[in-house]
Amino acid sequence: METLIPIINRLQEVFLTVGAEIIQLPQIVVVGSQSSGKSSVLESLVGCDFLPRGSGIVTRRPLVLQLVNVPPLEERRKQEHGNGTKANSQCSYPGIKAEEWGTFLHRKNQIFTDFSEIRKEIEEETERTTNSKGISPEPIHLKIYSPNVLNLTLVDLPGITKVPVGDQPEDIETQVQEMILSFISNPNSLILCVSPANSDLATSDALKLAREVDPDGRRTLLVVSKLDLMDAGTDALEVLLGRVIPVRLGIIGVVNRSQHDLNTQKTVADACRDEQAFLQRHYPSLASRCGSRYLARTLSRLLMHHIRDCLPELKTRVTVLSAQYQARLSSYGEPVEDHSATLLQIVTKFATDYCNTIEGTARHIQTSELCGGARICYIFHETFGRTLQSIDPLGGLTELDILTAIRNATGPRPALFVPEVSFELLVKRQIKRLEEPSLRCVELVHEELQRIIQHCSSYSTQELLRFPKLHDSIVEVVTSLLRKRLPITNEMVHNLVAIELAYINTKHPDFTDAAQVSASVNSQQTESLDGKRWKNEKLPSEDKGPVPGFGSPTKAVNLLDTAVPISRKLSAREQRDCEVIQRLIKSYFLIVRKNIQDSVPKTVMHFLVNFVKERLQSELVGQLYKQPLLQELLIESQDTAQQRTEVSQMLEALKKANNIISEIRETHLW
Repeated sequence: METLIPIINRLQEVFLTVGAEIIQLPQIVVVGSQSSGKSSVLESLVGCDFLPRGSGIVTRRPLVLQLVNVPPLEERRKQEHGNGTKANSQCSYPGIKAEEWGTFLHRKNQIFTDFSEIRKEIEEETERTTNSKGISPEPIHLKIYSPNVLNLTLVDLPGITKVPVGDQPEDIETQVQEMILSFISNPNSLILCVSPANSDLATSDALKLAREVDPDGRRTLLVVSKLDLMDAGTDALEVLLGRVIPVRLGIIGVVNRSQHDLNTQKTVADACRDEQAFLQRHYPSLASRCGSRYLARTLSRLLMHHIRDCLPELKTRVTVLSAQYQARLSSYGEPVEDHSATLLQIVTKFATDYCNTIEGTARHIQTSELCGGARICYIFHETFGRTLQSIDPLGGLTELDILTAIRNATGPRPALFVPEVSFELLVKRQIKRLEEPSLRCVELVHEELQRIIQHCSSYSTQELLRFPKLHDSIVEVVTSLLRKRLPITNEMVHNLVAIELAYINTKHPDFTDAAQVSASVNSQQTESLDGKRWKNEKLPSEDKGPVPGFGSPTKAVNLLDTAVPISRKLSAREQRDCEVIQRLIKSYFLIVRKNIQDSVPKTVMHFLVNFVKERLQSELVGQLYKQPLLQELLIESQDTAQQRTEVSQMLEALKKANNIISEIRETHLW
């Protein structure tokens, strides 16, 4: 089970090489108020002075500290020269002649055997990313090898402060708290709260923050520091026994080195002996469960058990992430080697997907809205069809317009019958109204064919996202092809209407015969006049002289300009003529509308949709498959190349992590 902590350290190193924290690894996070003794507690665990000291906020960046237990120097030398051990064995650390040493992640190849140099490097690295008093969330990674430590992974964080001092930012309290919460919110971390014995535990900021993320206290351990600085006549017995504030993982008291001890360069080993003597003298019943050495053993045991509990979930997480990153890497594709083959493959795939989207056989079918061929069908039969159906055959034609057209067609002679010219004139005017919705139908289909380009590049052809220049060129070629076909299709639709206008076929099988219409109107009027024939009856208006605006003998009248009262009652003859013309116009208009409604979609399909489908691939190949353009078109976007590299590195790290976790056997967990 002792091998679990080094395994977690190896996992941490693997993920740090790719600069990402996608896996929340088990670790111990040290939390406490400013000057509560956190650094002293850490140094007592290591057994050396290596952390910066001073007043105010000294720790301004998170320090990830990995403690690795190694054999003593003499034993390592024996292992190097022994018969049964390889000279390059990892546990022997060949080439290192120091008893204990440290290494930084940002200085991988440098070994620090002088711990004062480690302190200096921490200070310099802190200054590189922070100003004089500011803090930074970027951690410093330090690994210490020593025969005097137990395997541990700890994170030292800036102390909790309330009031900005000097050049510190105004929101220093918020910054520190957010940084601490970002570390202790990790459900796989243990929280080591440090609180001085000479302050009230109920006011501990460290315990307050720990309670926010760990209300049950399953991950919290309390260290009561500075036991020797309590007021005379008081002790921390009630606190250490958990009678003031109970902490589930336990409460451990320690004695820190004083400033006088630091000034006189008192060693950590001497401080540990004095600490044990103090505990035996003041807390004899708790001496075996307090002190820095007991704290180190407790932390190591808690961390090992915590790692054991987290390991199954950790392994599952690594497996799931490996599958996700493998899928992402596959979506980015492989680097281009054969430019010609790659270009042909992408162009062919795009053309196929474009045609399949129109046919409705594409792999990526939208469920939120109509797209491709379904949208074109909707335009033909719903949008265009309903628009034509909504056009009134007699819309825009008043009875006055009809009467005026009849009068104009007869010239100076009174007409005995309804003139045919007036019917043609009026019906052509109505047929002309079908041209605008027909051209609008062509425009809508053209817009949908443009939308299919974006649909294919976004959903169907992932390779196009890798090559932005190729994508733009394909869009330009297809758009140009559509643009060239649009006026040709419009011209054909215009001709369809012009064909209907060119010849009014009154002998059409579906057209109502004019004689039948006239007879039907006559019979209806006869019934309405109680059996009297309209031609033998004079209406009151006919007896009273000329109608104003019509046939006045005193002055010339322009029928097109002179306003006729709308309320004027028409004569029976005028009513008959109007109704005959209206019925004929309606009958013929419905025939033409039916023809247009049928022929316009066919025209659009032949001249635009099918033409583009058949010529798209050859047009793309002809325009883009040119040797000088291959290199330029297949230049990957910087984002895609960078993302592929990052995902590839992360996938490699996950594979290493999976191998590391796989080394753990069930026997190691107990």
